Amino acid sequence: MRLDKFLKVSRILKRRTIANEACQGGKVSVNGKPAKPGAQIKVGDRVSVGFAYGKLVFDVLDTRDNVKKEDATTMYKIIDNEAKND
Repeated sequence: MRLDKFLKVSRILKRRTIANEACQGGKVSVNGKPAKPGAQIKVGDRVSVGFAYGKLVFDVLDTRDNVKKEDATTMYKIIDNEAKND
């Protein structure tokens, strides 16, 4: 599954265009390497997403194309949710 689509379907990011911009801006990495929006991800990959407030690190558990809103969190397992303290 494409990285940008996974970020949208899992509801980590609200829209696919935002996921594209985050990837192109260097805010997303897969297994420690910067990732482009079209990068293929699979179960077991570790993804890191930088936000204005910090960084979210999670492992991919599932790559389904369609998921109900209440089931979206079953697609990943949060490893670290670092918040910036200013």
